[in-house]
Amino acid sequence: MIKLLATALLSVAAFAAQAQTTPVGLWKTIDDETGKEKSLVRITEAGGVLTGTVEKLLDPARQDAKCDKCSDERKDQPVLGMTIVKGVKPNPDHPGRWDGGEILDPNKGKTYKVRITPVDGGKTLEVRGYVGAPLLGRTQTWSRVE
Repeated sequence: MIKLLATALLSVAAFAAQAQTTPVGLWKTIDDETGKEKSLVRITEAGGVLTGTVEKLLDPARQDAKCDKCSDERKDQPVLGMTIVKGVKPNPDHPGRWDGGEILDPNKGKTYKVRITPVDGGKTLEVRGYVGAPLLGRTQTWSRVE
């Protein structure tokens, strides 16, 4: 009975630890150029694919911001509520890394390939947007809110 209880507790602890190393959750974005907090992005998973949506803009002066530089269906749409991360899947060759999708920079209206890696036990998220190869890009570090 004690072995069964110990096994159950270890299983729950392992599941909880893994749950925190997933990108799924609410993240505070930090601008890599200015160091300022910009928004809250909720990353969700459906069918093994991650999507990220802007849930809140942290600058009170930008609450009505629109993606006026976007060239796709998001052109002139409000940034608040906008899907900025899509099509991201776990990388089978690199456990703990998600990639294969894209990320939008609504300020520039540009879409980049994206690589997402939870670090520090899932407390932070390295989000790298790039063109071509990951070496040709920039990385933002997002902080977990929940």
